[in-house]
Amino acid sequence: MMADLPAGWERKVSRSTGQEYFLNQYTKESRWELPTEPAQREGDTVQCSHLLVKHSGSRRPSSWREENITRSKDEARVILQGFRNKITSKEASFAELAAKYSDCSSAKRAGDLGPFGRGQMQKPFEDATFAMQVGELSEIVSTDSGEHIILRTA
Repeated sequence: MMADLPAGWERKVSRSTGQEYFLNQYTKESRWELPTEPAQREGDTVQCSHLLVKHSGSRRPSSWREENITRSKDEARVILQGFRNKITSKEASFAELAAKYSDCSSAKRAGDLGPFGRGQMQKPFEDATFAMQVGELSEIVSTDSGEHIILRTA
């Protein structure tokens, strides 16, 4: 008896060799090895930029901007809310604020983190990003790294 395939995969037979292969129904990617995980969809990755403000309770309370970060979590949230207000009122762009003030090394890319899939970021950050629409700006999101505002870009 043939093993059940994970969701999203289809069994096929090569016309040239007669060998069985497997096709991802979403992306049309094929492979010879039996898949063990459900097929990934094109939309299983997102892209965003973020602005991180670390605090004394952050996993690593230092950054390219500040060697020893002593502000409290509440102070970090107040700073971040100020940045969010400037963005929503169009006083400043997300990119310029992230480039100048983010405690993440992504500041040199105006906060851009590039594309990522599930399981690659801390859970609260991942959940927030996947729940947003492209172009949407998040409320403040807390992770072990600090406090973030996120702009979903793709």
